[in-house]
Amino acid sequence: MTQIEYNEKILTLIEWAKAYYVYDNPIATDEEYDKLARICLAYEQENPQNSHPNSPNKRVGGFVLEGFEKASHLSRMWSQEDVFNTKELEDWINRAKKVNNNLEFYCEPKFDGASLNLIYENGLLKQAITRGDGSVGEDVTNNVKTIHSIPLEIEEKSLIEIRGEIVIRKKDFLKINEERLQNNEPLFANPRNAASGSLRQLDPSITAKRKLYFNVWGVGQNSLNIKKYSQMMDFIYSLGFVKPPLQTITNDIDGIEEIYHKIIDSRDKIEMMLDGMVIKINDIETQEELGYTVKFPRWSCAYKFPAVEKTTIVKDIVLQVGRTGVITPVAVVEPTLIDGSTVERATLHNFDEIERLDLKLNDEVIIIKSGDIIPKITKVFYDRRDGNQINVSRPTSCPTCQSEVLDEGTMIKCQNLDCPSRVVNSIIYFASKNCMNIDGLGNKIVELLVKEKKIFDILDLYSLKYEDLENLEGFKEKKINNLLTAIKNTKGTQLHRIINALGIEHIGEVASKQICLEFGLNVINIDFDSLVALDGIGEQMANSFCEFMRVNKELVLKLFEIINPEVEEKKEVLENPFKGTTVVLTGTMSKSRGIIKKDLEALGAKVSSSVSKKTDYVIYGEEAGSKYDKAIELGVKTLTEDEMNKLL
Repeated sequence: MTQIEYNEKILTLIEWAKAYYVYDNPIATDEEYDKLARICLAYEQENPQNSHPNSPNKRVGGFVLEGFEKASHLSRMWSQEDVFNTKELEDWINRAKKVNNNLEFYCEPKFDGASLNLIYENGLLKQAITRGDGSVGEDVTNNVKTIHSIPLEIEEKSLIEIRGEIVIRKKDFLKINEERLQNNEPLFANPRNAASGSLRQLDPSITAKRKLYFNVWGVGQNSLNIKKYSQMMDFIYSLGFVKPPLQTITNDIDGIEEIYHKIIDSRDKIEMMLDGMVIKINDIETQEELGYTVKFPRWSCAYKFPAVEKTTIVKDIVLQVGRTGVITPVAVVEPTLIDGSTVERATLHNFDEIERLDLKLNDEVIIIKSGDIIPKITKVFYDRRDGNQINVSRPTSCPTCQSEVLDEGTMIKCQNLDCPSRVVNSIIYFASKNCMNIDGLGNKIVELLVKEKKIFDILDLYSLKYEDLENLEGFKEKKINNLLTAIKNTKGTQLHRIINALGIEHIGEVASKQICLEFGLNVINIDFDSLVALDGIGEQMANSFCEFMRVNKELVLKLFEIINPEVEEKKEVLENPFKGTTVVLTGTMSKSRGIIKKDLEALGAKVSSSVSKKTDYVIYGEEAGSKYDKAIELGVKTLTEDEMNKLL
C-alpha cells in the first residue's frame, strides 16, 4: 500500500470512528471497521514515521499504570459561582455592569461530568490533567488518548490549554451498570461518577471501552488574539472539537432566561446529563477587567437548574462528627430516586434547622436535590402524622467518645482532642493529596493505625517506626518503608500547606497561602483585627482561625518544630512611581490589560475597575471610553501606555 492509499484509508477510518464514538451514528459495520483498521495498522507498523497522528489505532490503550502522577496546570482552573434564580442572576449582572454597562452574554448548557485540561504544544496533545484542586491535578494523558472526541493533533501550533468536561451518554451509563451487575461489581451512582471513574482507570484499555465524550467549555493559557469569547470557542471547534448544542449570545436578562428555559425543556432529550447553564461575558477585555475572586471568575457563573422535589419518610437521624469536632445531624430517608441517582441521606445542617422544621422521626417530608448540591429537607407534612412520630433530641454527649459536648446553639461541638472521630478524620485530611500528600496513608490505613493505638494524633505520625508497623495486617517491608519515607518527605514543606492540612474551619488553601505570606511562623499568634484587615478574610474566617490557634497552639508549635516548614517571604516592593497608587486601565493597548494589571500589582499598585477621586492614574490605550472621560471630569492624572513605560 502506498502512502497516498494509506492516507485515503485512514481518513475513512477516522470518519467511521468519529461517527461511532462521537456522534453515536455508525456509518459502517463493525466488520468493515475492524477490517480497515487492521489494514491501516499493518501499514503503520511497517512505516511508523508515516502514520497519521489522529489514527484510531493509537486509541486502543497502552500499558497498565501503577498510579497517576500529579501534574500542574499552566493556568488555574477556576470554579463557577452558582446562581439559582432570577434575583441572584440580576445581582451577578449588576456587579459586572460596574465595569461595563454594555454587556453581551455567551450562554451554553453545563454538562455534569469530570473537568479536564488538555495541553497542546506544536499542534500535538502533550498532556491531559484532571481538575484536581485547580492548580494541580492527575496526569491522565494515556487514558485521554483513547477518547475519540479529543484530537491527538490540531492545526494550532502555539502552546494552548483547552478545557472541558468528560461525560458519558445516559444509555452508555446504563450498559456499564448492566455489565457491572453481571460481574458482581458495585454500580456507579450516576453518569458523572461513571465518567470520572472511567477516566481514572489505571488500565487505559478499560477507558477505551467506555465511550467517553469530551465537551469543550473553555480555554486556559493561550496566545490567541481574539476579542470575543464566542469567536474563540468557534476557533476551538474548528480545530476538531465537537460543538455543544443550544449555544446562544444575548444582550439582556430576558434573553438569558429564554435560553435557560429552552435548555431545561430540552434536558431530557440531550444524551448527556446537564445540571445547569453557564453564562460568560462575551467580551474578553471586560473579562480581564472583572478578574477573579479567591474562588471564581467574576465574568462567569453557573445558572443551576431548579431543584427536583420528591417526598419520602425520615427513618433515622445519625450524628456525624467532623474533623474539627462539629456534630452534624444527617437524616436517613427511605431510598428515593432523584435526578438519576438514589438518595438515602439528606443534610439537616444543625439542630436549629431540625427545630425550625419541627422535624420528627417517621415524618413524611419533601426532599430536594439540585445538580451536585447535597439533598436537603425543605418541608414536613404535619397533617400526615399518624401518631408514630418520635421527637429528636439535641445531643448532650459525643456519639463517638461519649464526652460532654459544647452546645453553642447553632453549633454543637465535641471538645475532646482524643475523640476517635476527630483523630481519624483530622489525620485523613492532613495526609490527603491536596494537603501534606502522604502517599500510602489512606482512610483504611489511618483507621487501622488509630484502632491499633499506633497513633493518637497528627504528631504521632512523625514518631512511627518500622517495628510499629511490621506486625500489622497487610504491612510488608516495601509498604512500611514507602509509608515512612512519604511521612519523612513532608518535612521542610511550605508553611501554608501545613496550615491548610490542619483542617481549620472556613480556611482553605487560598486563605492559608495569604495568611502565611503575611505573617509567616507568627500565624499562631495572630489576633482577630490583624486577620480581618487582609483582603478576602471575613469575620467568620478570622474567628475560626484565632479560636483554632488558641486551642491547639501547643500542637501546632510542636508540628512546626518537627517539620521545620519553608516560610515564603513576602517580597518587598522596590520604590517606584506606582507603589501604593490606585490605577485604572482602559482602552486597547500593545499587550493584554490582564498582563499589565499583573505587572502593576507586582509594583505595589492597586488596579481598580472604576474611576473615583481616589484614583491616582488612569492609563489608557486606543478607543478609551467612559473611564477616560470620567478621569478628565474628576481631574485624575491620565497616562498613555508609553508614558507609563517612561515613568518606569
